Amino acid sequence: MHTVDELKDLSGKKVMVRVDFNVPLNGKEIRDDNRVVSALPTIKELLKKHARVVLFSHLGKIKWGKVDDAEIAKQKAKNDMNFVYPRLKELLAGVNVYFCEATRGSELKAAIDKLNDGEVLLVQNTRYEKGESKNDKELSADWASNFDCFVMDAFGSAHRAHASTYGVPEILKAEGKEVALGYLMEKEVKNLGACVKADAHPYVAILGGFKVSDKIKVIDSLLNKCDKILIGGAMAYTFFKALGKDIGTSPCELDQLDYAKRCYESGKIVLPVDSVVANDFDNPTEIKVVDTDVENPAVKGIPEGFEGLDVGEKTSEKYAKIIAEAKLIFWNGPVGVFEKEEFQAGTIAVCKAITANKDAFSVIGGGDSAAAAKQFGYADKFSHVSTGGGASLEMIENDGHLPGIDVIG
Repeated sequence: MHTVDELKDLSGKKVMVRVDFNVPLNGKEIRDDNRVVSALPTIKELLKKHARVVLFSHLGKIKWGKVDDAEIAKQKAKNDMNFVYPRLKELLAGVNVYFCEATRGSELKAAIDKLNDGEVLLVQNTRYEKGESKNDKELSADWASNFDCFVMDAFGSAHRAHASTYGVPEILKAEGKEVALGYLMEKEVKNLGACVKADAHPYVAILGGFKVSDKIKVIDSLLNKCDKILIGGAMAYTFFKALGKDIGTSPCELDQLDYAKRCYESGKIVLPVDSVVANDFDNPTEIKVVDTDVENPAVKGIPEGFEGLDVGEKTSEKYAKIIAEAKLIFWNGPVGVFEKEEFQAGTIAVCKAITANKDAFSVIGGGDSAAAAKQFGYADKFSHVSTGGGASLEMIENDGHLPGIDVIG
């Protein structure tokens, strides 16, 4: 698969780079610039090779459909790439960095044509175009007509076959022009690839999150690859219910009970043996630990009026022992409501256990798990922290295949 390092003579060439500048915002202010910073190595390498670099990215969501023009304008104003532009200029100090408000047509073409070697143009939010998420052929052709080369460096969008992630490289590749993976994509493919190949054992996965239904495909895939899958988060309560335990007011997907039971019967699923529960999510007046061992017939589960919000200490210890023996670890989804101090202990324990195992290759599959690891100061102690939650899961599900990767290969 072609990479940035293999791109040679780029002098005078216009290179479209699909980056992931979908940063979290507080109004107009960037809360975390990690995604912009992560794109810099690829951008700087292309500049070193005298390319004319044009950056495309989405920001937030524009919900096209049965809404009027005023609503679309409101959504656009909330997700304006102008909010990212000043920070990009700061990070690329000494480089001429420009911004183009137009997202297609003659105005965009003129802005691209004005670039000199070693200069950068940031284009307005790709999702300002209705056809972006539909991989519209006309839009893809309009964008592709401006470029000599395409570099994919937006792993967080690699699972979407959009115009900017799939349509453009497909056209350029058919025209015999170069398409390549950026450094960020190359790193993701290599590190998540280890979790796909599953050559190291014991292979342990930790899955949290809200719904079993959101992770059916990844559970199915991991059951074929892993030795153990440790379950946490709200999805654990669907398993408890499926195995005959009380779950109080905890969330549960009744339509997934049969699936959860079948998964447990594989012998690879490990469930919490105790849970931290509270009598109210927002303003609890009583918090306690209850037994939830599904293998113990005497254990009833979570009492009426209480909701499970974290794994208990016995579970943390049990999971830590399993994690300590692993050679390969994949983690996606916190095991409790880590945003609240009372329910952080389980997720912190998972962070500690994984990073204490120096013999294992450990991967966080992005999303809330990555946010938790960063919040608690463990992010830099993992072998790899993915920049794409949905993309990392789909890469595991699809044995390494994603539209934004396959189109480059």
